[in-house]
Amino acid sequence: MKIKLIVGLGNKGKQYENTRHNIGFKVLDELAKRLNVKKWEKRDDALYFDCYIDMCRVVFIKPQNYINLSGDVMIKFVKFLNIKTEDIIVINDDLDLPLGSMKLKEKGSSGGHNGLKNIEQQLHTNEYKRIKIGISNNKSIDTKDYVLGKLSKEEQEILKPIISKAADAVLDSISKPFLLVMNKYNTKSKS
Repeated sequence: MKIKLIVGLGNKGKQYENTRHNIGFKVLDELAKRLNVKKWEKRDDALYFDCYIDMCRVVFIKPQNYINLSGDVMIKFVKFLNIKTEDIIVINDDLDLPLGSMKLKEKGSSGGHNGLKNIEQQLHTNEYKRIKIGISNNKSIDTKDYVLGKLSKEEQEILKPIISKAADAVLDSISKPFLLVMNKYNTKSKS
């Protein structure tokens, strides 16, 4: 039976809740709500749950280490469950995308994201699927302070529909080829 791994990136702990870097966690929380998951399990420095969707076992994980060590946590699940790289989807924040936008990619560079760099090191490839959620960038604030900064109420409202859309994309990707899902959700931004 095919096993898919959905990884939401973020930092553990109360102090990081509602920060820009924790968008991946927010998408997984939305998925847990939709799939009626009441309790996350703990294993290998991660919170996780798994279920069956369209005859496929799907494991959802939130690494509970710092975001730049996400790959160290994820690789334990990959090895233990013998998951193929093409069956991994990583959900992360992206500074280069406008706030409230989303881009699905089949592969690519880390774009300077330390969580993705660590995943790439552990997988020995950058050819894994990802759902990137735009958090914009504020050049007047140090990048580290910006990504670890709290989302304003206004930003949270802008992100709500895209978090929901990212959850839709994850669920679609379980039974549909990723290329079709990319074509459906990668819309050109209106300038």
